[in-house]
Parts: sequence; C-alpha cells; structure tokens
Amino acid sequence: MPGTHLLPPNLLKLFAPRPPLPYVRPLDRDIDRVRRKDVGGVGPLLARLREDKTQGMIESGASEGMEEGEEPAFTYAEETKRQIRREERKAKKTEEFNVAKETYKPADDAEAVGDPYKTLFIARLHKNASDSDLRREFEGFGSIERVRIVRDKKGRSRGYAFIVFERERDMKGTLVYNSVRHTNPAAVVWIITFAWVNLQLRTRSPIDCKSWASECW
Repeated sequence: MPGTHLLPPNLLKLFAPRPPLPYVRPLDRDIDRVRRKDVGGVGPLLARLREDKTQGMIESGASEGMEEGEEPAFTYAEETKRQIRREERKAKKTEEFNVAKETYKPADDAEAVGDPYKTLFIARLHKNASDSDLRREFEGFGSIERVRIVRDKKGRSRGYAFIVFERERDMKGTLVYNSVRHTNPAAVVWIITFAWVNLQLRTRSPIDCKSWASECW
C-alpha cells in the first residue's frame, strides 16, 4: 500500500506481517517422495505355502505314519470341488425330473374338473391372494363356477390359479378387457392355455395368450 511508511508507529503495527507457522513433525511419509517397489515372482511364495501346509499337517497329527520326504495326500482344488458339486446337483435334479415325469398323471387329478374351454389360467399370482380376491376381481366378467388356487402340501400358494366360468364367452371377455390386472398387490397375468386339452382331445394346438384377444383368436 503506497504511503504506508508515513503512518505513525501505532498504525504500522496493524500492517506488520504475522510470525511464521511453527514447525510440526509430519505424522506420515511424504506422498511426493516416490519409493522403489520391488515385485518378485510367486515361486518362493508357493514353496512357502507348501512348507506351511506340510508343517500344519505335522502339527495336527494328520501326517502320523508318513515317512521322511513323503508328499502329503493329493486333494482337489477349490474350483474342482465346486465343479464336482455342481455336477452332482445337476445329476440329482435330472434324476428328480425323470422321476416326476414318470409319476406325473394330470388326468388322475381329482381337482382338475370343469370344461377346459371355460377355464382361465392365472399366472404370477401373489402368495397372499385368496379365492375371494380372485372371485371379486373376475366376477364382473360373468358368472364363475369354480375358483381354485393351486397349493402345495403345506397349504402355501404356488403362485397360479384356475377360474372356471359358466360360459366360454365370459372367459374370452376377460382378454378383450385387458390382459393385466393388479390383485393384492402383485400383477396378475391372464393366460389361456389349451395344452392339456390338446393332449386329451387332440383338437387344438397349445395357445398362450398374454395380451389382447386379437392375438389369439
């Protein structure tokens, strides 16, 4: 500031520089100083791991009876063990599928009643939905003869149901109205399927209707 030296001493003190900051020893290394990093191979590490494994077996008593210089027993790697477990699970599921395929007899199901051409198949049904919920949602399209939610042996819903209407045109009217509704509270996809009808009557091909009736009829 020009003319500062002309100020009286009591005002010059206001423009005096502050004292320097006291020196403090750094708590960590200087990040600006790059140190050399030596990276070696994994050979010594593998040898060390092998020695540690052998020493651990000796200490645990697993190597009792091993002669001097004898190698420990061969074991599968973790990835190989996981592959073996995957193959075992796959073989088990294949066997269960073959058994279920042999014992599956839908024609002997006592619950499979009603005209299939009047039956509406409900998929992606909420687990907490009840028969009264479905009847309340669909009775506006026509008279309902029967509502069945498929359940397992413990009484839990499997997520799909069948609705038998008294008239076939009422069942088709559900597709004309819309293909998706919300019922307690998950979305319910309406699908008409004549697959099992085709197996019994040999009159129609399997039809899956997931949107409008114009795509199916």
